Amino acid sequence: MRVLHVLDHSLPLQSGYTFRTRAIVKAQLARGWEVVCLTGARHAKDGPDPETVDGITFYRTAKPAPAPAPLREWREIRALSARLDALVREWRPDQLHAHSPVLNALAALPVARRHGLPLVYEIRAFWEDAAVGNGTGREGSARYRLTRLLETHAARRADAVAVICEGLKLDLIRRGINPAKIVVSPNGVDMDLFGAPPAADAAFARSLGLEGADVVGFIGSFYDYEGLDDLIAAMPLLIERRPKARLLLVGGGPMEGALKAQAAASPVADRISFVGRVPHDEVELYYALIDVLAYPRKAMRLTELVTPLKPLEAMAQRKLVAASNVGGHRELIEDGVTGTLFPAGDPRALADALAGLFERRGEWEARRDTARAFVERERNWTSNISLYAPLYQRLTGKRA
Repeated sequence: MRVLHVLDHSLPLQSGYTFRTRAIVKAQLARGWEVVCLTGARHAKDGPDPETVDGITFYRTAKPAPAPAPLREWREIRALSARLDALVREWRPDQLHAHSPVLNALAALPVARRHGLPLVYEIRAFWEDAAVGNGTGREGSARYRLTRLLETHAARRADAVAVICEGLKLDLIRRGINPAKIVVSPNGVDMDLFGAPPAADAAFARSLGLEGADVVGFIGSFYDYEGLDDLIAAMPLLIERRPKARLLLVGGGPMEGALKAQAAASPVADRISFVGRVPHDEVELYYALIDVLAYPRKAMRLTELVTPLKPLEAMAQRKLVAASNVGGHRELIEDGVTGTLFPAGDPRALADALAGLFERRGEWEARRDTARAFVERERNWTSNISLYAPLYQRLTGKRA
């Protein structure tokens, strides 16, 4: 089996998107398949073409001439489609697998038809909702409605659609997409990367002022939909009940400046620490310092439909998880069993949930065991990726 993946961006950039791609490709290579990847013009890291990173071959698409939207997106689709067409002629894949955003599917569809290849379109989030989530779009706008139409069109034209969660599948069915062509391939954890959590480093904890503290943490990107403003707002309320509580924020993103200003104005500013972005191979050092990982996502279409990856990584690290009760979290977390859920957008409820966890330390070990077992059993990449093999075989068999 020869599989060609079409991507927005890839390693060596580090994001949940690139780590999911890495897991998929590594698992397919381990099966003995031949696999290469092609990134679109939005891949923002300069490098050779092709480029090999972590044993994976990535081909690149040259950036077209700059232009305002929507001409910019049209040029990106044309450039990616032309590069993909040339690569298909050269490499002769059996299967095309295009991943979000929808621009990649629109570029791949005519190439797949021209060469008689099956196309899987993998949706990790709807592009229109992702734009609202990162602050570049507005729900209900003309652009939002157009993007939604394009997303539905691509899903209808693809031979199969893979989604990362039930929320996306149900939304596609409501749009009229045949349920028989939709496969759920959930987010998972690479247990080789997160499977052996290290012990906390006492000297490192002292250097950050966390020795002996009740540590609440967040590790990820600082987008508005993550609700980190609610987490900062909850800290004075938490410290009333847990004077040793500290908040550790690891990462960065569009909301970083606003969050730092909010923290500086907080009456417990000295209990809130920002450490910035850290290399991926150092993330475990910070996980080891944190008692409870907090995920206070706001309620909106993106968070209701899409399951995040970070809570699974925290469970694999044997960390307690407290998360807002949006749909994406409810699909991953069983309240009181694998994690704790609280009402979204409510700092007091968040503070109460965190305080309650710290007051019940005797239950922590059982909670950690249960959550870790859930990830190993149901959210392990080794088992999740096996879903693609029968899908590819069915599609390539139909084409043959």
